[in-house]
Amino acid sequence: MSPAPTALDRLVNPAGLPTLGLELPLDNDWGATRLRAGQAAGMPFGVPDLTRHTELARLADTLGFAGLWVRDVPLYDPEQFGDAGSVFETFTHLGHLAAVTRRAVLGTAAVVLPLRRPLLVAKAAATVDVLSGGRFVLGLASGDRPVEYPLFGEDFHARGDLFRQGVQTLRAAWARRADGAGMELPELGLEAGRRLDVLPKPTGPTVPIAVAGHARQSSVWIARNADASLNYPRPLEALRLTTRQWRELTGDAPKPYLTPMQLDLTRDPATAATPIRLGQRTGSRALVEHLRAMGELGVAHVSFNLRPGDRPVEEVLHELAETVLPHFPSPNATTGTGAAGVLAS
Repeated sequence: MSPAPTALDRLVNPAGLPTLGLELPLDNDWGATRLRAGQAAGMPFGVPDLTRHTELARLADTLGFAGLWVRDVPLYDPEQFGDAGSVFETFTHLGHLAAVTRRAVLGTAAVVLPLRRPLLVAKAAATVDVLSGGRFVLGLASGDRPVEYPLFGEDFHARGDLFRQGVQTLRAAWARRADGAGMELPELGLEAGRRLDVLPKPTGPTVPIAVAGHARQSSVWIARNADASLNYPRPLEALRLTTRQWRELTGDAPKPYLTPMQLDLTRDPATAATPIRLGQRTGSRALVEHLRAMGELGVAHVSFNLRPGDRPVEEVLHELAETVLPHFPSPNATTGTGAAGVLAS
């Protein structure tokens, strides 16, 4: 009997084409019209409209997007960063998404591990994995906002060491022992011979981990310790070098390369692609060609951030589903058996 597909398997098309996902929030609060309206109303920049978040997540899942990704922005910093991310607390949000979606992989892009207690992250991640029926990918980052670290009692300059230690703890917490005993981690302060465990256990051997960027680690360490690379978008020539290195590092056991992309999709499908910050303003035809090129370079999954666009998000989702998704089919046809499966039955 072949093993059940993991969440990462559901993001990989065996034909070498990228699958397509979405980064939440599903909003266009960075579009010109919303920016003008927000400024006139005195609204803060970077705080999305979440009134339809459940409806839009369900729509994306129904339309066939392969993944839904949420960010981890612990504190809103309007002065230095001006981006509230997905707003909701990450794992609470994921539990909700597990209950209201059926097929899409759920992922974090990415949890700032050094600011969290790794054992609590292990428990939260395994919980989302079980509730979603094995549809969860844990994206992890070391964080890039120095102002947050002292507020959480951590040293910004030690975040690389904290990240490595945290990943080690996560793997130990998810492991199953043949003798049924719990984990033994003396470095965490457990007395000799004392065993505790973290429940629930993941649906598979582990929760898949995708490392975002470099997380203050070497490429070799990431290739050995992560299950996927979650890397920033790049022009195609730079992307060619990055994906080539990833393939060389993981050649004996290939691992997926995932990337986000900011997208301003125009109504005219013939609009040529022009670069915007971390993505493109483009019509659907040029977008299809660009995605094909990304797939040829080894990108397994692309997640769209629609916030820079000016069109209603629902309209953009339908157009993508009609004109782009058919070119990049997802193997994710298995309905989740966790909370979503219960609600759907």
